[in-house]
Amino acid sequence: MKKRIIALLLSTAMALSLLSACSSKDSPKETSSNTVSKAQEKDSQKEMKDVTLNEVAHSIFYAPMYVAVEEGYFKEEGINLDLVCGFGADKTMTAVLSGEADIGFMGSEASIYTYNEGANDYVVNFAQLTQRAGNFLVAREEMSDFSWDALKDSSVLGGRKGGMPEMVFEYILKQHGMDPATDVEINQSIDFGSTAAAFAEGKGDYTVEFEPGATSLESEGKGYVVASLGEDSGYVPYTAYSAKQSYIEENPEIIQGFVNALQKGMDFVQSHTPEEIAKVIEPQFPETDLETITTIVTRYYDQDTWKDNLVFEEDSFNLLQDILESAGELEQRAPYSDLVTTEFAQKAAK
Repeated sequence: MKKRIIALLLSTAMALSLLSACSSKDSPKETSSNTVSKAQEKDSQKEMKDVTLNEVAHSIFYAPMYVAVEEGYFKEEGINLDLVCGFGADKTMTAVLSGEADIGFMGSEASIYTYNEGANDYVVNFAQLTQRAGNFLVAREEMSDFSWDALKDSSVLGGRKGGMPEMVFEYILKQHGMDPATDVEINQSIDFGSTAAAFAEGKGDYTVEFEPGATSLESEGKGYVVASLGEDSGYVPYTAYSAKQSYIEENPEIIQGFVNALQKGMDFVQSHTPEEIAKVIEPQFPETDLETITTIVTRYYDQDTWKDNLVFEEDSFNLLQDILESAGELEQRAPYSDLVTTEFAQKAAK
């Protein structure tokens, strides 16, 4: 149990490196008075439901969700969304299991760990948001012809053991014929939120960074993104929405409306430019300038971070478990049929 709790805490250490401003009520952008009156009239005819969503981190990586918030899509589906930041999968999972949150948004490996621990009313994943890892390899110099072989005998600032960033990194090294334990010196002693600063101060030959760390290093001339772990690891179900079995069974209309709103957000990012997406989600990140938001959105946009629907495919779930097994963090595989339902995402996609 101790091992699993530690794994849950570390599986989303990226939360410490991402942007703040993690608690907000769903509120659409200001529009014309005519549009507002129509929206209010529509809302008055629909019984609004309060839904608490606990997100593992507040990051531009999750742009489609914030588009749905800022464009008022949850309101259109009759949902008053209370968005709370958990700052870690263990806290997000605890909030869901205790009933403090209705829905959790975190790495789906958390659902596997709790299922294998024997939770009775375990959580079920009902929508997948990101299909790529969100971290990048940063070098000290530009490397237009970068190859992963260049990391052999080098030192890298990595993530904590058992965390998804580190497990994905090690998985890629193994795919390129390297042993993470002997061929590369991986420094796991630095807090994940402090690796960018440590790298800027001269530690390590490379560092594995989430945004905004990667972009910050580039803007300061202290590092250069040379590879995307998201592109090189394949389509991994990095983050997904989940709720307890009992909540899904008792509130199918809420879950469907929630997924419908998310799908509208996904449709928006598929049909708009990074510049347009950045402008919509800017209110979610008041401490970050629009140019930086646009740069980060473009990076995620270009690597195909968001697919055109929210269906959690079995192949992706199996790849996730392959990565967990490769890292020595999974003793028993969990059944896809128990931990994933696609009915809501499939309906929303139609």
